[in-house]
Amino acid sequence: MTTIPEQIEASLAKLRPAIQADGGNMEFISFNPATGVATLRLTGACSGCAMAAISIKEAVEPQLKAEVPGVTAVEALEE
Repeated sequence: MTTIPEQIEASLAKLRPAIQADGGNMEFISFNPATGVATLRLTGACSGCAMAAISIKEAVEPQLKAEVPGVTAVEALEE
């Protein structure tokens, strides 16, 4: 059985090509099982981009919530 962090990494791997195509990337930092919050670091062109927060809430968060039981929210740190 895979761990929640491993499941998060696998789900993010599906999204990375699209993000990398725009010059950015994201790195999984941590998962808090008490709150269900996954924390990512945005890098490259995503760091400081005004659209990054929208991408997290409208693309990354819904996918993680659908694919990884226990994830309730996604937060992003900037590079």
